[in-house]
Amino acid sequence: MGNFYKDNDDLRFYVDRYIDWAPIVEVTELGKAGAHQGERLRETVETYRDMLDMLGTFAADEMAPAGVQIDRAGGHTLQGGEVRSPKAFDALFAEIKALELHRMCLPTELGGMNCPLLLYFLTGEMFARADVSTMAHFSFHGGMAMAMLVFSIREGTTEIDFDKREIVKTRFAAEIEEIASGSAWGAMDITEPDAGSDMAALRSVGEQDADGNWFVTGQKIFITSGHGKYHFVIARTEKPGAEDDPFAGLGGLSFFLVPAWEDLPDGSRRRLATLDRVEHKLGHHGSVTASITFDRTPAHLVGQRGEGFKYMLLLMNNARLGVGFESIGLCEAAYRMAKAYAAERPSMGKTIDKHEMIADALDQMDVEIRGLRALAVQSAVHEEMSQKLQLLLDNAPADADLGERDRKATERELAMHKRRARAMTPLLKYLAAETAVAHARMAMQIHGGNGYMTEYGAEKLLRDALVMPIYEGTSQIQSLMAMKDNLMAVMKDPQRFLRRLAAARWRSLSARDPLARGVARLEHASLSTIQLLIRRTAADKLRSLGEVPVSAWSERFFKDWNPKKDFAFAMLHAERLTRMLADAAIAELLLEQAERFPERAEILARFLERAEPRSRHLADVIASSGGRLLAQLTP
Repeated sequence: MGNFYKDNDDLRFYVDRYIDWAPIVEVTELGKAGAHQGERLRETVETYRDMLDMLGTFAADEMAPAGVQIDRAGGHTLQGGEVRSPKAFDALFAEIKALELHRMCLPTELGGMNCPLLLYFLTGEMFARADVSTMAHFSFHGGMAMAMLVFSIREGTTEIDFDKREIVKTRFAAEIEEIASGSAWGAMDITEPDAGSDMAALRSVGEQDADGNWFVTGQKIFITSGHGKYHFVIARTEKPGAEDDPFAGLGGLSFFLVPAWEDLPDGSRRRLATLDRVEHKLGHHGSVTASITFDRTPAHLVGQRGEGFKYMLLLMNNARLGVGFESIGLCEAAYRMAKAYAAERPSMGKTIDKHEMIADALDQMDVEIRGLRALAVQSAVHEEMSQKLQLLLDNAPADADLGERDRKATERELAMHKRRARAMTPLLKYLAAETAVAHARMAMQIHGGNGYMTEYGAEKLLRDALVMPIYEGTSQIQSLMAMKDNLMAVMKDPQRFLRRLAAARWRSLSARDPLARGVARLEHASLSTIQLLIRRTAADKLRSLGEVPVSAWSERFFKDWNPKKDFAFAMLHAERLTRMLADAAIAELLLEQAERFPERAEILARFLERAEPRSRHLADVIASSGGRLLAQLTP
């Protein structure tokens, strides 16, 4: 009998010792008196541990074997306009339904367990270690139900009794219960033919009739779990008059909840949207990827017209965090598989885990997983706190008792969590996804010829990993986000940036702890690289003003920036910068852990041993390359 929680000392470190559960429980309970204190808090956290223990066994003993069977069955097929799933898949999700796991994060008033999102993400890592594709499908149950609730709260269609900290009624209560019970699930429909990352090019439309009813028309492709009943669809509702029209581009998009069918009294269903195809994929056979067409399909507008991009971002942020934890789970599976095989495979008088190169690869995999988990847990904490503090502030009457919280202090705390979640999420999604591919590739290599054979499972991990840098925003999109945010922050407040740069340089020389000096060197390297990118960008901008009257230079230089033209050098090196930023962020988190828990210093030392040379190399590449290619791309 296996257990993916008990056998993972690093995961248990976070649950038992590192995570400060009190504020998470407090905001999850909407500030309910005493919920995050004393014996009640201890009992709550103990319940979380019991759940992780139980689900760790479920992942090891039920999900992992089922994942192998589902993969070998070839996944799902489209028959007569409906999806047919392998028997092992249906049996697994019948078990999940019986355990009522889709209710994990829903409030108790809606029949849920009221667990924190962080607990769900930690569960997601264990499930992904068992089989990442079935974890992906699992996420489109409770996750979509929670999204319905959050969107309803945001738009003001949920009534909350703030004195009791309870939901009285909510707009999508029936749909939420249908999903929570395991009878349905949702999907997030964004991508279209010729419109993937460029959302301004979306062509699906939302139209309103004379009676105020909404309808959606258009095709969506590459939709994960797209055979579900409920679809969050982003579609264009506004026709812009000019480029500077607020409804131009992203501003003309709106957000809809669209049922793909309705259930009839006789038990049959009437299709309101058509499944065009189910994709045949390299991996992820437990997860359906579908194309779906809406043809004046009845829809429910969420929020206000033109707010589609805002609502989509909330979904995407959670999805990207989820992919981060899924990727860590896959890395854990690859490492465990490679380590076990290497410990048994003899070669040249000893098992191959005693050979230097294999030992080095295994050590690298182990420390990278631990670093990623530090980044993932902290990212999830900031995202959960920011979402729930926002809900708390938005729904608390002006004179409401916030318990121990002062409204102004809460607003400052909210701003901090939002800022850190925005900074960390693209780093996590980028690095975790890329590392999943690297670890799966190394596990296959360590298995040698056996790794290429289907019976060992290493090739399945590689097939499943390859989508991680693609879906929920490619690695390149994550890098561009991180690069843009960091450069724009410098341009908004250059003095603050210079102070950070100087402080990092001073700590790299003066800190008593050699590990602290190493962390400061990583931070200084990333900040120095940002400074280089800013200087190069400014120099290129000045050269572009050659034909502009001198009197207009100030206006054009300080205000008239075009990200698509003026940041070419930075965009070229965005992935390299993102890796440097991620290494620095992980090192800072591991240093903070080492200061609180001295036994964690060994993990930081191992991480720095690999990150510092990598950072120096990346900084050198950025500083010394790119000119030739950019010259070729310049019209």
